[in-house]
Amino acid sequence: MKIFGVGMNYLLHTQELHGRAYRPEEPVIFLKADSALLNQGKPFFVPQWSERIDHEAELVVRICRLGKGIPVRFAHRYYDAVTVGIDFTARDVQRRAQAEGLPWTICKGFDGSAVVGEWRPKGGETLAGTTFRLDLNGQTVQRGCADDMVYSVDELISYLSRFFTLKTGDLIFTGTPAGVGPVSIGDHLQGFLGDERVLDFYCR
Repeated sequence: MKIFGVGMNYLLHTQELHGRAYRPEEPVIFLKADSALLNQGKPFFVPQWSERIDHEAELVVRICRLGKGIPVRFAHRYYDAVTVGIDFTARDVQRRAQAEGLPWTICKGFDGSAVVGEWRPKGGETLAGTTFRLDLNGQTVQRGCADDMVYSVDELISYLSRFFTLKTGDLIFTGTPAGVGPVSIGDHLQGFLGDERVLDFYCR
């Protein structure tokens, strides 16, 4: 199983991180280790080696068939389910890596950093109009809509399949909207797909 992440896929998120909204010329892709996967409501253990771990709520899609070199017009056939996930990011480690031109492997791919909720069938051919949100200790901190992505899910699948053979069970974290922020031990995080809660866990 491969876990793909997408960076800077919402304009307002690029603005909050970099001071200006901009569209990357191509999708910004990174990978998470399979040991990053955290599901079934298990707690997230905040690592001691980072001074700041940020939540990044995202729509996550699940690949349902083998594919390579997939045209955008056929990409909707290659994923069958969606949920809300969190791409936990060691922000201090990421900033040091960015300043030195180094990879994001540790800051994005560490154990437990890819949280996924309960899967739901995707419904129509695309995720157009699909909304999601993240609540932290009962307060909404992030809201997003698939329509606001810089690169749509279908475009991401097509792009990734140029370089990687997509396999059944692969996951794509499709990018986070504005509102990212730090988590602490004891925090309660809940993710909603539309109005349905699909994600619920604590930080330990």
